[in-house]
Amino acid sequence: MIGWLQGQLNHPWQQDKRYGLLLVCQGVGYEVQVSQRQWQQLPQEGSALGLHTHLAIRDDAWILYGFGERHERDLFRELVAVSGVGPQMGLGLLGVMDPRELVQAIVQTDLRRLCQAPGVGKRTAERLAVELRTKLQQRFLGQLENHGDPDSQADGPLLPAEGRDEVQLTLAALGYEALEIHRALRAVAAVGMGESAGAEDWIRECLRWLSRPMD
Repeated sequence: MIGWLQGQLNHPWQQDKRYGLLLVCQGVGYEVQVSQRQWQQLPQEGSALGLHTHLAIRDDAWILYGFGERHERDLFRELVAVSGVGPQMGLGLLGVMDPRELVQAIVQTDLRRLCQAPGVGKRTAERLAVELRTKLQQRFLGQLENHGDPDSQADGPLLPAEGRDEVQLTLAALGYEALEIHRALRAVAAVGMGESAGAEDWIRECLRWLSRPMD
């Protein structure tokens, strides 16, 4: 399995709705397909470029798919494991949304946003949400917290692990989803809870944040 390539960007190309490039690594050129969003962010031709890759082996071809971040490749692998979702549809989803937005759309069953991707219909969007919702909550929220979610930047200290578990369990029992709880904890931490604040104080403030009017 080829999991990483580093070389020189050569010949970015577009064919209909497919995007790719030639990555020259020590005299060998690898054809790599990428999402539209990744393609639009490529550096100038001739620049150094490293990509996490996924190798798909078919009867008639071996195809490499490239991603700027490992978590994006891992998310792609989760997508294509869903029945009816092939590599091109997976790239299409990652082409219209960044990983954080895509995970949120799936976790929140936002069918309208999912259907913006080429080839994704309502039934496929529903299947993505049903099959991946819990798995993505558990696997990707921690990774994506460190990759550009403005709501995840906390200025104050987070609740210690034992208290955090109590808060999470209490809010989950009240019907809140993992993503909502995660964002509430980060928001409350950002306003700077005092060191003496206990789990009950965090629960109260999280509930206040969760029940705020939405714009």
